[in-house]
Amino acid sequence: MEANGLGPQGFPELKNDTFLRAAWGEDTDYTPVWCMRQAGRYLPEFRETRAAQDFFSTCRSPEACCELTLQPLHRFPLDAAIIFSDILVVPQALGMEVTMVPGKGPSFPEPLREECDLERLKHPATVASELGYVFQAITLTRQRLAGRVPLIGFAGAPWTLMTYMVEGGSSSTMAQAKRWLYQRPQASHRLLRILTDALVPYLVGQVAAGAQALQLFESHAGHLGPQLFSKFALPYIRDVAKQVKAQLQEAGLAPVPMIIFAKDGHFALEELAKAGYEVVGLDWTVAPKKARERVGKTVTLQGNLDPCALYASEEEIGRLVKQMLDDFGPQRYIANLGHGLYPDMDPKHVGAFVDAVHKHSRLLRQK
Repeated sequence: MEANGLGPQGFPELKNDTFLRAAWGEDTDYTPVWCMRQAGRYLPEFRETRAAQDFFSTCRSPEACCELTLQPLHRFPLDAAIIFSDILVVPQALGMEVTMVPGKGPSFPEPLREECDLERLKHPATVASELGYVFQAITLTRQRLAGRVPLIGFAGAPWTLMTYMVEGGSSSTMAQAKRWLYQRPQASHRLLRILTDALVPYLVGQVAAGAQALQLFESHAGHLGPQLFSKFALPYIRDVAKQVKAQLQEAGLAPVPMIIFAKDGHFALEELAKAGYEVVGLDWTVAPKKARERVGKTVTLQGNLDPCALYASEEEIGRLVKQMLDDFGPQRYIANLGHGLYPDMDPKHVGAFVDAVHKHSRLLRQK
């Protein structure tokens, strides 16, 4: 630590590095915990902050993103913050129009329908310069965190971004995007390459701005079976990790742990564990003990309580957390939910989840 209490990048010195140590596979005194969508609509203060602005205007305001990122930390003793943003800022930066329709979700008025539509996309090298507002939000949040906990940056993985860009929004089947994979495999690879080339400098830029870990969300992995996943998702997931690490080194930036979360991608667990990420996130459909058997001890696991378990009583949440911690074991593990928090969840039950992780993980280490 430098004499003025500032770290090497001029940010306040980190006081709680438990999450980072667990991500790197080091021993920790207790199990660190954070929640996907911890900055979300379940918090009344979040709804109040968001009420005045449309969704993407909020994303473009570093001050608003910083405030929303910090709100859950004012309530709960979480071990990491994750920057408030959205995976769809990348398609926006590539020149696609995206709106957030209340009650419906994201909408692309002009989705990609033919291979010639790829010509509409901006060059991927320009994306990072379009997303300066995300970098500003990260830097501001790092300063305001004052070293309390690490800050996580994130992005959507290429296949997941492709689904939105082709489907024009959310879909229960991803039939249009999968039609591309079967009918236009070369065009699909071309689009996935454009997205990979856009994501790498964007993620490196997040680290340069102050992010201390990165999570890649492959939220729609489950729509691909093992064959399509290994052909159209896994190579790009691997490439993102490889290139981000290489470019961080070239830029003289310290490495950061990377997390891959492929929802419903349990069929590819072994491959994901070898894809170049320090942490593999699990959804709630995977049994922790079996997951650990399948991936070995070379990666940290993250997850994986069913988010709907937070509808249970606080006592039951404590029991479920204890079972989860017993199954994952005390080391190489970060506690989280198996997906994001839902808008109608009780903040008190989120607090009960966080407290139960800290309490039971300390007791587990005493045994």
